[in-house]
Amino acid sequence: MRLRQIEVFHAIYTTGSISAAARKLHVTQPAVSKVLHHTQAQLGLTLFELVRGRLVATEQAHALYREVGEIHERLAALDKAVGNLRQLAGGLLRVACVPSLGQHVLPAAVTALRRQHPQLSVEVQTVHHDQVLRRLLEHDCELALVYAPAAQPRLRIEPLVQAELMVLARRDEFAGRHALSLADLPGRPMVGLTSSGPLGELFDAALEREGLSLDTAVTSQTYAIGAALTAHGAGPCVVDEFTARGHRSAQLQAHPLQPALSFAVCCVHLEDRPLSAAAQRFLACFSQAVAALRQHDAGPAA
Repeated sequence: MRLRQIEVFHAIYTTGSISAAARKLHVTQPAVSKVLHHTQAQLGLTLFELVRGRLVATEQAHALYREVGEIHERLAALDKAVGNLRQLAGGLLRVACVPSLGQHVLPAAVTALRRQHPQLSVEVQTVHHDQVLRRLLEHDCELALVYAPAAQPRLRIEPLVQAELMVLARRDEFAGRHALSLADLPGRPMVGLTSSGPLGELFDAALEREGLSLDTAVTSQTYAIGAALTAHGAGPCVVDEFTARGHRSAQLQAHPLQPALSFAVCCVHLEDRPLSAAAQRFLACFSQAVAALRQHDAGPAA
């Protein structure tokens, strides 16, 4: 039997009629009937009989089904595998992210994705919030991972996880303390951030609500440099939780704020361009990487 004959026989046997088999295979009824008649003639077997207007499988058909069932399952598995390869093989996934996500979470997500799909190439870019629309419109990337983006025409924004701001400090700075409040920060030299953006606006608004001002001794344009300054004793720094958790060590502690200053980590892509299978798999790996970083941070520091 040829593969097409197996496919047609399996469809008729499982659906119980020529018409249903034709719909399942997306072909015409005469085409199905022709293949069935040719198969029965070639094999010298009567596989189906018409009983009271219904097609009934014969004992020979039952026996044949047991033989071809496994072959059909393997063919279905092959079709699925080919579909996956068509979506991923030889492909290139371009991902942009804010710099702080590129330090710890994104590398873990990309590595996990490549472990699952070694034939897939990934290009990682850093992007600032005001560059996202241009990068997407110019197809420099398929998606961007950013913090609390503002709505813009042509962009689809999908929240992935909720995150929070944290205080990164040397372990002797707030000895014996875990959670901190904003009121714990004034009165000591702090590392500040000169870059604006959703997180800067979130933090500044919280300080204004509390009527607090900070003694900013040193400023930095990035969270990573801010964390490095903190490690060298320049003072605590308020950063996103991924920077804080990623820099946690025997010398540095990540303190959550209470009440929490929360924000959404979002995937942004063009509204008229649905995410590819590779991008969707990447987002799953990203969420897992976030969970793994948080779980690791729950344990003792290295």
